[in-house]
This record gives sequence, C-alpha cells and structure tokens, in this order.
Amino acid sequence: MQLITHHFHEVPDGKQVVSLKVDRRKLAKRRWRGEAMDGTEFGFDLDHPLNHGTPFHQTEDKVYVIDQDTESVLKIPFHSERQAARYGWMVGNMHFPADFSDDAVLAEDDPAVRQMLERNDVLYQETIAVFQPAANTTTHHHH
Repeated sequence: MQLITHHFHEVPDGKQVVSLKVDRRKLAKRRWRGEAMDGTEFGFDLDHPLNHGTPFHQTEDKVYVIDQDTESVLKIPFHSERQAARYGWMVGNMHFPADFSDDAVLAEDDPAVRQMLERNDVLYQETIAVFQPAANTTTHHHH
C-alpha cells in the first residue's frame, strides 16, 4: 500500500489517468484508505482533505486522480444574486451544506430540504452531481 501525505496540482501529459473513486464524506477526511481502479491500494495521511480531480500519485506511466462519487442533490435555480443569496441562506440556515454553480444552488437531497423548499414555493430539480460544498461546513440532519 502506498502512503500519500501530499498531492500535486496538475496531471502530467502523456500518462494514463487512473481513478480512485471515493464518496464525499470519506474525501472530507484527512486520514483514510482507498483502492484505485487498477487495484492499487493507498493510505492517506494529509494536512488537508483532497478535492475531486486532484492528482495525488504518479508512476512512470500512470497518474492517480481523485474521482469523487456523484450523488443525488437538489438543484435550485436562481435568476439573480439576491435569489442566490436567499436560497443559499435557506439551506445553510437548516445546517445543510450548499454548493453554488453560475445559475443554481446545490443542496443535499434530504427530506427536510425538500419540505423547506416546497413550503416556500421554491422550484427545484432532482439531479445527480459531484457535490462539493464549502469545506468548512458541518452537517447534521433534521429528521
């Protein structure tokens, strides 16, 4: 097993890219283990968590890259900065993490978030995406 204590920032040209699939919650940790698609095992002991798409190890002919799993999320389209701020606040006020694209807020697909959006007549779409909320959020659920 390879121990990874740091990463690099760019994928070198000419090398085969090998994915290491990992879910968001494990990826948020600094210490964890995973297995790449070619069967190579890695242990991670990092100063800070890695992100989707980060190259973390290379050999003569391969580069290993984090491939975060997609998950079910709620896409909440907005048409103005004010609307974006309001929707982000609504999700965050419930202590759920949020991610932002140019035209939508993404939130965890949770019954409490759905109920809040429906109660406030906010349109949303169910979708599958790589969910990358702000790293400093903590999550707890209202069940």
